[in-house]
Amino acid sequence: MNIGLDVMGGDYAPDAVIAGAVLAQKHLSNSERITLFGDENAILRLLKNENANVSDFDIVHCSEVIAMGDNPAKTFSKKIDSSIHKGFKHLAEKKIDGFASAGNTGAMLVGTMYTIRSVPGVIRPAIASYIPVSEKKFNLILDVGINPDCRPDVLFQYAILGSLYSKHVFGIDKPRIGLLNIGAEDEKGNLVTKSTFELMKDTSDFHFAGNVEGNDLFSDSKADVFVCDGFVGNVVLKEAEAFYQLIKKRNITDHFFEQFNFENYGGTPILGVNSPVVIGHGISNAKAIMNMILQTRTVISSNLCEKIKEAFN
Repeated sequence: MNIGLDVMGGDYAPDAVIAGAVLAQKHLSNSERITLFGDENAILRLLKNENANVSDFDIVHCSEVIAMGDNPAKTFSKKIDSSIHKGFKHLAEKKIDGFASAGNTGAMLVGTMYTIRSVPGVIRPAIASYIPVSEKKFNLILDVGINPDCRPDVLFQYAILGSLYSKHVFGIDKPRIGLLNIGAEDEKGNLVTKSTFELMKDTSDFHFAGNVEGNDLFSDSKADVFVCDGFVGNVVLKEAEAFYQLIKKRNITDHFFEQFNFENYGGTPILGVNSPVVIGHGISNAKAIMNMILQTRTVISSNLCEKIKEAFN
């Protein structure tokens, strides 16, 4: 297995990215490697500063950087020697098995759609995120940001994608799919959720648990996967992050609430595309980068992309 990493992406790149890569490498087996995409001189200097063995990594030199504020579509097509562009080129050519970056999210999405593309049959890919509900259990929510407006058929597909992720990554044999709504009753919701409910209620493509509400998100009682459009999902995700910051400010130490710290997951996978792609938070530190790499390894080893292709075939 070879995991590609954008060294130049993120607010604290390249220093934090290399530090995270060195931490992650300690968790990998001899058959698992990290390919570093970025300025070779900077990579070698930082590996030396971390007292890391250069031979433990593969390096692909990139002379350009797609900055956080760059226009995604224009820059991806122009900066062909950037770490993001070269990373996706290697992924499309199967020189690496997955690609991760904490850099320009828009450029990562553009790169995904221009190179490896959506799985045939998938209308729109989604980004999924974890919601902790206990010390060992997580719910999944999608979409959390790619598509702020979704048709009912797109939300229906998100349910399939979420069910496959929950089954093959979380190990839940028959994931319960909940449609995030303003009430649990069948008739509740806006035009989109009402229409989506009608599509889902009699399906055999997944185990539909019905409408679920916001206060069910942090519970194990109703659903394992929560389906919503990217607008709602992103608001939920940011609110969870905000509550975690409030708890930290009040000097409350609790293992459960620590699970809301994005550093523990590192990144979110794009579901419904042909190869594993994981997007990290722009403010990722070394710990977050390490976990983003390990998250990418999990997605690769679960063979999730192939499972999704089989389902949509």
